[in-house]
Amino acid sequence: MSAIPLLPSFVLRSSTPKRTQLHHQKLQIKAMRAVVQRVTSASIEVDGRIVSEIGPGLLVLVGLHESDTDSDADFICRKVLNMRLFPNENTGKGWDFNVMQKNYGVLLVSQFTLYGILKGNKPDFHVAMPPQKARPFYDSLVEKFRKSYNPDAIKDGVFGAMMKVNLVNDGPVTMQLDSAPSSKLVP
Repeated sequence: MSAIPLLPSFVLRSSTPKRTQLHHQKLQIKAMRAVVQRVTSASIEVDGRIVSEIGPGLLVLVGLHESDTDSDADFICRKVLNMRLFPNENTGKGWDFNVMQKNYGVLLVSQFTLYGILKGNKPDFHVAMPPQKARPFYDSLVEKFRKSYNPDAIKDGVFGAMMKVNLVNDGPVTMQLDSAPSSKLVP
């Protein structure tokens, strides 16, 4: 019995049909994206003045993809508010409470650059939701957070403005969250 020689993967891929090559390519996620940071404090400054601030809680940078829907917004809102990122001082458990259980603040910041793709050395934002559609969509997301939690605990930035985001990351704890169900993954 003779052994079948193993070929390097680059040889196998170069001789496979296009359909199989597509299967091996990385899938692009089309989803709402949130970068969630546990903070002891965070604020947003526009034109030299503070327009929004929180004490302990979550700073949430939100990237809107051009294909996002209300179900993506519902998912992000539910997951962010229920992420167990805070310790329980009574039991010593490090990841026990969510922001609502601690009665902490949430600072939302629209950030289209979360969908930046480098083309060479220059960023391209073509998959981010266009501003004319993103503004009302982002406003509805902020409203979802307010309806799902204490409206006074939800703060946000100024859509489309040049903002300075100041934060003191607690931990540091930073999580990335994408809303996409598997049906929105595309090659």
